[in-house]
Amino acid sequence: MKLLEIMLSRRSIRQYTEEPTPEEKLNMILQAGLLAPSSRNIKPCEFYVIRNKDTLTKLSQAKAMGAAMLAHCNVAIAVFGDSEKADTWIEDSSIALSFMMLMAEEQRIGSCWCQIHLRSSAEGKDAEEAVRDILSIDRNMRIVGILALGMPEKRIPEHTLDELNLDKVHYI
Repeated sequence: MKLLEIMLSRRSIRQYTEEPTPEEKLNMILQAGLLAPSSRNIKPCEFYVIRNKDTLTKLSQAKAMGAAMLAHCNVAIAVFGDSEKADTWIEDSSIALSFMMLMAEEQRIGSCWCQIHLRSSAEGKDAEEAVRDILSIDRNMRIVGILALGMPEKRIPEHTLDELNLDKVHYI
């Protein structure tokens, strides 16, 4: 697929089949994250591949809303940025997540970005802290989000270029 076609077809997929994500496709998604640019090429991101269903279920409860799909995916990638290496860990992690989402779509793997940074659990606990506790990650490692992955239960219709709001483009 061409990049524009991938962007038009990429949708947030929250329902998955029981079919496992093929290892070679998961590796390509990880490679996309590793290839993502970072500020000054510092590459502060670390990628944690989570397959354990109990852990995925715990992660699905780390924030109050919007994480349920983690309990139903068969693999997820938590993207952490080392805040001691780069003050751009948020941006660098976001770019890596975006690259991985595009590669997942190119591989026809369903994906959904689960926002963790600046979110709270139902009990009011910081979601970032909760995820670090669940995964036993050091405090200097900060997380923007977790990418849920799986074989899509159904395909959602693609976007079209006609949907674009060109009023948001300004020329100066």
